[in-house]
Amino acid sequence: MNAFKTGIYRNLFKEAGIEEDTINKRLDEIFNTFFYGDEDTRIYHEAGDDMGYLVDTGNTDVRTEGMSYGMMICVQLDKKEEFDRIWKWAYTYMWQKDGPEEGYFAWSCSLDGRHNFEGAAPDGEEFFAMSLFFASHRWGDGDGIFEYSKHARAILSACLHKGENGRQGAPMWNHDNKQVLFVAGCDFTDPSYHLPHFYELWALWANEEDRQFFKEAAAASRRYLAAACDRDTGMNAEYAAFDGSPMRPPYKWNSHPQRHDLFFSDSYRTAANIGLDCEWFGEDCGHLSAPARLITFLDSQPEDTRYSVYEIDGTRLDEPALHPTGMQAATTQGALAVLRDGVDDKTKETAYRWIRDFFDTPLRKGDRRYYDNCLYMFAFLALSGNYRAW
Repeated sequence: MNAFKTGIYRNLFKEAGIEEDTINKRLDEIFNTFFYGDEDTRIYHEAGDDMGYLVDTGNTDVRTEGMSYGMMICVQLDKKEEFDRIWKWAYTYMWQKDGPEEGYFAWSCSLDGRHNFEGAAPDGEEFFAMSLFFASHRWGDGDGIFEYSKHARAILSACLHKGENGRQGAPMWNHDNKQVLFVAGCDFTDPSYHLPHFYELWALWANEEDRQFFKEAAAASRRYLAAACDRDTGMNAEYAAFDGSPMRPPYKWNSHPQRHDLFFSDSYRTAANIGLDCEWFGEDCGHLSAPARLITFLDSQPEDTRYSVYEIDGTRLDEPALHPTGMQAATTQGALAVLRDGVDDKTKETAYRWIRDFFDTPLRKGDRRYYDNCLYMFAFLALSGNYRAW
């Protein structure tokens, strides 16, 4: 598959036997629920006359992850008003004008825009830049902060060149191995931050001096994902070393050691990302088979304990997944890589069944709905052929 070249994006819901009108009606329904539903379902809130933000309902804050995800959802669905509102809030409150974090976005803010943390999370910068490029191509550049492509290039330039020529701070990519970092300047990565399908496009659209780096980063990330995903289960750790091995000892967050060598929360996005990379470009560096291993392994688990915390070798811990709907959604999005030539019929049948089951799964409600429903929205877009490289 190379949808970026052909312009043909598969509708796997339709292939699974669901009527196109039913798919389109469901897509409208979940967008309206996500953005404009009641207080137990929506994520998005308007702020004043021209801004808006998405809330992490489990932590009651605004994160670059959710803001950039919201922008990506909006540009994919041609929702320019919501896109511009979210972008203006992010630029007004999260973007940092000076200091060590200049050019980055504070990864967590209170609902009134005050910074909870000054540091940045690279997945936010990645999705901000990509959604801004897509907005530029879909709607055209405007003025000031709405000159989308200018700001996309500036974000990527900061990500690569901070720390150079007297500029404060540290870059978000390791310049030696071309891998995105968990946080700027650190010595490890997060497999779910590796987005080779984005880097391929930045190799075309970033500042001229940055294009070769991103071309090499795309290849490096594909090789990395092949190494990071377990050979039997297809699972990957939340945080990992540059060779793909789970990060040990535990990462210390707020002075409390936590395990991040498990298949948990962040990890779920990796299969979804590989699926989209397969759809958009189809270049296999050994990573495209991981979603088939993952969906086969999870399908073999008892339904009542399937959505649990796991060691990446498949050992199940006696702990339910914090985000079961997100885990299901992202795994199902990986079907974009499962349903390709060379995959056996039994595995394909499993993938189509997961697709039908996911279509019938409702959005999550309650305090923990934010992350689950973001992954749900992306999966529904991708599986319906509406997550496109604009």
